[in-house]
Parts: sequence; structure tokens; C-alpha cells
Amino acid sequence: MNFKALQENLRKILLQRMQCGALTGVGLAEQIGLGQAHVSNFLNRKRGLSLEGMDKVLSAQQLSVLDLLDPAEVNRRASILPPSNDEFDNVLLISPSIAATRPLITADQVLAVLKFKKSFLRKMKRDSDVRRSTWHRFVLIRLGASDAFAMAPRLAVRATLLIDRHYTSLKPYRKGDSNMYAVVKNDSCIIRYVESAGNHLVLRPHNTSFPLEAIPIAQGRYPADYIVGRVCNVALEA
Repeated sequence: MNFKALQENLRKILLQRMQCGALTGVGLAEQIGLGQAHVSNFLNRKRGLSLEGMDKVLSAQQLSVLDLLDPAEVNRRASILPPSNDEFDNVLLISPSIAATRPLITADQVLAVLKFKKSFLRKMKRDSDVRRSTWHRFVLIRLGASDAFAMAPRLAVRATLLIDRHYTSLKPYRKGDSNMYAVVKNDSCIIRYVESAGNHLVLRPHNTSFPLEAIPIAQGRYPADYIVGRVCNVALEA
């Protein structure tokens, strides 16, 4: 993939954000310190961006170069796992910070590999309010002491959680049941029930003695931007 292709993928991401109302050309120009005409010409394929301009856009829109890569090409060139020819898929155990911030997982970020039945994973419904098609979908994290206390007795320390990063909607997965989510906090993630209240996300623990938390939703962002994914399976250590 060449620089021109990367610019084209960036252009597509920006146009998609504009179409859904999350961004405007004027807003983008203000964010990166370029003229509105310059931004408009880029979006309309009349000119490109310099490396410095690309860096400014990526930083302002909280994107990484990884977001601009073709996932299929990345997988062909640097596959983490060999193709699975049996009834099981390999799922990667990674740190909560990697789960929260990295769309694609590289070999040096993998702590362990666990197997899940393909039929089980395929039954999982997707419901993403943000662009997640380029994100590695299923990842595993281990629960820390603070989250274990907050979600006790439903969860325990060192529980292994399967996170579906293609489910960022606040809609209940099952009627009458509250979803547990991994939520972005300080470039890592914590586990809570989540509700939207005005311009805040309310993070609710299972343990009623643990305090509620509220995360302000920044202007131009949505609740789904703060959600890493839905907790869809829990394995407790014996």
C-alpha cells in the first residue's frame, strides 16, 4: 500500500464522519490549522496532504496509521496466527490498554492464545455505532482487582473476559439483561454496566458499595466512541 492509497483511505474515513454528522469541513480545518479551501480540495481529491498535514489530521481525529491500512493486506503480510482448519478459532489474550487503543493486534502484544468454537463466535450479533470493520473483533483480557471489586460477585479477580469490539451499541443484547462493557478510561479500559445520561456516560458497578462514575462525552463524539466492546463471555479461574 502506497502513500496515495493511505490518503484515499483517510479521505474516506473523514467523509464518512461528515456524512453521519460527527465532523464538518470547517471543524476539521480549525482542528488542524489549515484553510477551509485546503481541506475542501483534499476531500474533493483536488490535492493531497503533506506528511505534516496527515499527522495533524490523524492526531486531531484520534486515528492511527493502522486505521488507514487494508486489514486483508495486513493479515496477508503479517499474520499473527496461522489459519484455523478445525472447529476452533484462536482468540488473543492482550492487555486492557491494547484492547482499548489498538484496532489491529501485533504479535508482540499477545500474552496468550485461547481457542473458542467457531460456531459460538459466529452466533454473536454485531451492533457497532462507530466504524469498527477494520478492528480485530474478538479479544480477551484479564480482570484486575479494582474491576473485580466493582463487579463483585458477578466477576472475580483474574477472570478472563471475551470482548466483542464490534458491539458498541448501548442496546441490550438480550431483552431484560444489562450488557457489561469494556469502557475506555485513561488509555486503558474498565468493566462496567453503561448508561447514557445527557452528555455523560454513567458507569455503573455491580457491587452497590462501589461508587458510580461519569465520563463526559466530548463535543462531536458519541457514547460508542468510549466503548471498547461488549463482554460476551466470562471464564473464572479455578
